[in-house]
Amino acid sequence: MAATDVSTQYGPVPKSPVISPELTVSADYHDGLLFWQYMVAGSIAGSVEHMAMFPVDTLKTRMQALAGSCRTQPGIYRAFTSILKLEGPAGLYRGIGAMGLGAGPAHAVYFSVYEFFKESFSSGDPNNPVAHAASGVCATVASDAVITPMDMVKQRLQLERSPYRGLGDCVRRVLVEEGIGAFYASYRTTVVMNAPFTAVHFATYEAAKRGLMEAFLPEAASDESLVVHATAGAAAGALAAAVTTPLDVVKTQLQCQGVCGCDRFSSSSMGDVIRAVVKKDGYRGLMRGWIPRMLFHAPAAAICWSTYETSKSFFQRLNDSKSRSH
Repeated sequence: MAATDVSTQYGPVPKSPVISPELTVSADYHDGLLFWQYMVAGSIAGSVEHMAMFPVDTLKTRMQALAGSCRTQPGIYRAFTSILKLEGPAGLYRGIGAMGLGAGPAHAVYFSVYEFFKESFSSGDPNNPVAHAASGVCATVASDAVITPMDMVKQRLQLERSPYRGLGDCVRRVLVEEGIGAFYASYRTTVVMNAPFTAVHFATYEAAKRGLMEAFLPEAASDESLVVHATAGAAAGALAAAVTTPLDVVKTQLQCQGVCGCDRFSSSSMGDVIRAVVKKDGYRGLMRGWIPRMLFHAPAAAICWSTYETSKSFFQRLNDSKSRSH
């Protein structure tokens, strides 16, 4: 009877704080945002990043596509002036429609998956670099499945004297002439490239962001500025781009094979492509386009992270205002 009285008197007391609005919020929210808000923020960031830096990406594709197929390749300045002279400014933006269709959904998946796994892997430590790297790898595997088909279409449209009239014509002809598998011929290479790229990128970004805040704004370590996000993003993008350039050359070769004089390969084996490039152009062929790749990824990452964090801040303020109004 005494036990029953104690339960009756004190049982509800410890239970009531557990069944509280905070628990419901923490189950749905992470870092103050809902899952769909991460997707929207990531979609906006990815679209802005790729649209802003598309001309540099075109230069990189032109320089990489024929690596191993001919020995004399123009540098980035000659490639740029040649496009302007022969095709006009529009030549720098050929294929941007394909990237516009792919970048938004892919980055929505990318950032939402990253945030989900970062929370799961961090074990309460927000500064865990292993968790950041592992979360980035999971994010890239998921997002590459979305972006790879449109990336292949984009790169074929970017080639000099591309045989395709536009996005729809490229998709239709590839389906008819090569089959649906052609859209994913480079998927394995893309994942193998982007897994280390993303691991280096996210780990460097989080570490650089924390270091910048501690070095320059120690009194406001929780008040991250756009300059910090942009600087940390640029450093992360440049480093990750440099170390993964050889795999990016392989990816471009696979996506553009058989088009505009590019070699065609009997399989999608990375080893076969690497051997072909090294045989015809030496090991320097594997670094083809590294300068425009770094010139793309450094500012692109700065733009992407700044836009992403700005979008997150907008949603956080929106959620806070809704919470106060209730």
